[in-house]
Amino acid sequence: MRIALDAMGGDHGSDQLIAGALEAVCAFGHQVILVGDQQILQRALEQQAKIHLANCSGDCACARDLDAHLSRISIVHTTQVVGMEESPLDGIRKKKDSSIRVAFQLLHQQRADAVVSAGNSGATLAAAIKEVGRLPGIARPGIAGIFPTLKQPLVMMDVGANVDCRPQHLYQFAIMATAFSKALFGIDQPKVGLLSIGEEGGKGNALVKSTHEILRQSSLNYLGNVEGRDVFRGDVDVMVCDGFVGNVCLKLSEGLAEALVSMLREELTKSLKSKVGYLLTRKAYANVKKRTDYAEYGGGPLLGLNGTGIICHGRSNAKAIKNAIRVAAELVANGMNQRIVEMLGSSTVQMDGQEGE
Repeated sequence: MRIALDAMGGDHGSDQLIAGALEAVCAFGHQVILVGDQQILQRALEQQAKIHLANCSGDCACARDLDAHLSRISIVHTTQVVGMEESPLDGIRKKKDSSIRVAFQLLHQQRADAVVSAGNSGATLAAAIKEVGRLPGIARPGIAGIFPTLKQPLVMMDVGANVDCRPQHLYQFAIMATAFSKALFGIDQPKVGLLSIGEEGGKGNALVKSTHEILRQSSLNYLGNVEGRDVFRGDVDVMVCDGFVGNVCLKLSEGLAEALVSMLREELTKSLKSKVGYLLTRKAYANVKKRTDYAEYGGGPLLGLNGTGIICHGRSNAKAIKNAIRVAAELVANGMNQRIVEMLGSSTVQMDGQEGE
């Protein structure tokens, strides 16, 4: 697979992005195209290659032949960057040579199979729609978020791309998230829930009530309304909501996880007994931390595009970028977009204005 990486985006500069690219190339054998200022990226690549080699274990493939792995990394030069605080639409319109726009141009030109970006999320979405467009029949692409649960991982959609939605948009989110759950986690009939303020079908705002009726008539494995407390139980595989609610859920979950880790660390260092207890149970703590680490999946896929794109957290580390590249390649290999088109085509629900913005 050829993965184009917006190497100028993110909060930590290019170092973590390139470190993640090196790890992905070493672990998975994919080709990575770094998109951005060539002088900056070449310097960072040389520096990170030395660090990567120094940290390689004896059985690491890079330790035996780093040059062979570096040959899978190339650079496409661009002169502009869309900043994290810039207006997404203005940035894409005015900066035609920005790293994120050129990355999606590579995808459109079939010089790349997927795009990964930790830059401005709105600009990433705008560039994707501008350069590769939407899948046939999809009104709005959305971002799928992956949440840990007491059982298997949960896919929530949308988690930030569309803050104002119509019922048909949420219905299509359910279809796309179901296809994603099947492709990534191998679930035959993902259980779908609609995020609301009560389990009863009559609960929720007008958007939720209308969407509930549409999903109830659909051929999806729809279980009905679910509440916020159900997110981490794992009783559903797909949870549907608009991007405003989904993004609040995502950021709240991230903040809670970080707070719990800090509280736990504080309690474990209060006394000698707690320190001893930690030594006896640290493997369990490490496993819990891994299950709740956003970096395990790297980012959220942009579903509904006529191509494959992954939006990563702005503060993504090398591990997150590595796994985002892995997930991007898996989605391409599993024919994610074809699955969505087929599911949409076999939809049993007919709605007026399904193509509407």
